Amino acid sequence: MASVFTMIIKGDLPGTFLWRDDRCVVFMSINPIAPGHALVVPRDEIDQWIDIPSDLREHLFGVAHEVAEAQKRAFGVERVGMIIAGFEVPHMHVHLIPANNLADLDFARAATSVEVSELEAAAELIKSALES
Repeated sequence: MASVFTMIIKGDLPGTFLWRDDRCVVFMSINPIAPGHALVVPRDEIDQWIDIPSDLREHLFGVAHEVAEAQKRAFGVERVGMIIAGFEVPHMHVHLIPANNLADLDFARAATSVEVSELEAAAELIKSALES
């Protein structure tokens, strides 16, 4: 059975996308820890990050770097935290979370739901920063 991320990538479930290429996508988290929280997800269903081939790992981290720089500009934060937990969905993904301190990266702070309009507004800020 396809992972929830594969269903989002294929368009079977909605997603607010920031980036799409032939190897990965980036979309907004529906349970953001902070405004602008995004997920970098390989198109291939790979469960654990340690199982990713080195060329794909380099690509994912390159994309994560570009998106994180845009998030930092868009939200005016000190840092963008990167977390690879791997427990929520059995499809490797990188959390990119705009943050000003360590407490901003606490999964206990994740929203249980947000309006699509909030995700779209955050995505537009990041996309604009990506383009600049």
